[in-house]
Formats: sequence, C-alpha cells, structure tokens
Amino acid sequence: MLSNTVSSAIAAAYFANFGLSIPEWRVMAVLAANPGLSAAEVTARTAMDKVAVSRAVATLLSAGRLQRTTGAGRPAPHAPRADARPARASMRRSCPWRSNTNASLVAPLSSAIAPRSTGLLRVLLGRAVELGPAHAHG
Repeated sequence: MLSNTVSSAIAAAYFANFGLSIPEWRVMAVLAANPGLSAAEVTARTAMDKVAVSRAVATLLSAGRLQRTTGAGRPAPHAPRADARPARASMRRSCPWRSNTNASLVAPLSSAIAPRSTGLLRVLLGRAVELGPAHAHG
C-alpha cells in the first residue's frame, strides 16, 4: 500500500512538474546514466515490462526527449539505440526536486530511524528480486 500510494503521488508530481509518466521518467533516468542502451537493455535494468518500456520510448522519441541512433556495426532496423542527451538535461533539472521530495517523505522519521529505513528497504528489495515472480503465489 505504501509503495502504491507513494508511486501515485510521485507520478502525479512528475507529470505536473516535468510532463513525464513514471515509465517515461524511469527510461530517461536509466538512459541518462547509461547512454546508448537498447530498449531491451532498458527493460532489463528497470525490471519494467517490455511493452511499457516500448511505449515510454515511443512517447519520449515523439516528444523529442530521446533520439534514436543505431548500434555500432548493426543495421538500423535491428539495432535501435537511444541518444540520451535530451534525457540527461531533463534529469539534471529534476535532481533537486527528487532530493526535496525524498527528504519530505522521510521528514516524519527520526534522524536515527531514517538511514536505517533506507537500508531496510534495500534489503527487502533485494530479497523480493531473489524471490522473483515465480515465488509470488507460494
């Protein structure tokens, strides 16, 4: 419930502040940090559904936030890559906003609890990845 509530609030804020959906923002964040990835590589790094990544990439391309390039040594139809220069510029503008939002979210926690909660969430995320979708039903 917490994840869905926070995600909904962040999604609304990202759209209001930057005109981005959460899948679009995730794609841009990955490409800003790792320029030149293919859509399949973005899918692997985000654990997002390939259809969601494909839709986000298409929207970002049509909005001019990404540019399609070809991979070295491969024909263009088989090796679409994203040029993340526009993405990196947008991500730089969103960094202060993200930091303020994160600080605001954990503000009610004491200074002793906040750092531990981040570590706890990382441990739980790691375990959830280990369990994977195959273990979701028992």
